[in-house]
Amino acid sequence: MAKKVVVIGGGIMGLNSAYYLQKSGYQVVVLDKSEMNGGASYVNAGYLTPSHIIPLAAPGMMAKGLKYMFNSSSPFYLKPRLDPEFLKWAWYFHRSSTRQKVERAIPIIARINVLSKALYEGIHQSGDLGDFQLEKKGLLMLFKSQELGAQELEVMKQVQGLGLEARALNREELQKLQPGLNSDIQGAIHYECDAHTTPTQLMECFKTYLPKVGVDIHTGTAVTGFKAHGSTLTGVQTPKGFFEADEVVMASGAWSPLLSKKLGVQLPLQAGKGYRIDVPRPTPVTLPAILMEAKVAITPMDGFTRLAGTMELSGINHQIRQNRVEAIARLTEQYYDDFKIEPGELQNAACGLRPVTPDGLPFIGRVHSWKNLCLATGHAMMGWSLGPVTGKLITEIISGEKTSMDLEAFHPERRF
Repeated sequence: MAKKVVVIGGGIMGLNSAYYLQKSGYQVVVLDKSEMNGGASYVNAGYLTPSHIIPLAAPGMMAKGLKYMFNSSSPFYLKPRLDPEFLKWAWYFHRSSTRQKVERAIPIIARINVLSKALYEGIHQSGDLGDFQLEKKGLLMLFKSQELGAQELEVMKQVQGLGLEARALNREELQKLQPGLNSDIQGAIHYECDAHTTPTQLMECFKTYLPKVGVDIHTGTAVTGFKAHGSTLTGVQTPKGFFEADEVVMASGAWSPLLSKKLGVQLPLQAGKGYRIDVPRPTPVTLPAILMEAKVAITPMDGFTRLAGTMELSGINHQIRQNRVEAIARLTEQYYDDFKIEPGELQNAACGLRPVTPDGLPFIGRVHSWKNLCLATGHAMMGWSLGPVTGKLITEIISGEKTSMDLEAFHPERRF
């Protein structure tokens, strides 16, 4: 009889885990406390980003956070609070933000992103999920200041050194590739190795496909506890009943530390809120781009253009700070001619909580205290990009196979 795997969390990590586990012959149940129609997996920029090789915990980021602490409309906002877990996380983040640790992380981040992009392409080609947007137009890093342009040029050289396609564009080359840009923009780096999708579309594809192949998905089903025999979990308790498990996968995003505490596992992880504005009408945007000074991502999705941005560390809440939404809109308008965000589009803005680790690397793997618990969380801004590879790695761990890459850097109990 097939082993039973309970996956806690129905976001991009949970559904990819279910996808690969089911293909490997496991009987899979997905539990999610929400209705699975919102959150970080639905409001992100949709990028598949092998080019994003620099972790969030980079030199100078903590100083920026402290500088912006009392400006709630800033791109990187740390809400002041005397929360011991947040302060511990902040200290670990500071310790992780060294040049040496960043250099060590770069090839690891590149490797896992390249693997994941290939898996996205494999899912697309398989036809399992039907037809969904997967466009390989690359990603533009647009800059107005030569200083930022010079900084990104150095990143581009590192990306190229890892064997990934990227090139620098001057103003004239850029305007041919992406017409309608403001004349203040000096140039761009075009990361041709990147791709993009429409998250809402792909999530619906997963939710349609998985039940057809025998995966049970239970929405509105919060996990309230666990049962165990010694160091082996035997199942998961919810208000809707008990779910037996031979293996448990915790893919609960920003809520993972709250659940892991029930098992005596301390996860240094904070919720990083991001916002999105959808524009369901024609816009000048034809290529995905990051507006470097504004710290805003913009993506031409299937049927609309999405603006996404900010990192707000203010705890677990879905409060929409309208000043942050306004800032995303107004800054974006400064990069494109004849592009204005309408009041109704601002009012319909949404947010999601990304799980952020202190060193910018996710938690993927088992913990020492439980023989049959796997974690798949902490992916921060790379969550969408790393969904398939995380699901594949989790399946390899549970199956006892050789993993597609070394997982030491992602160990859930690593030191910071």
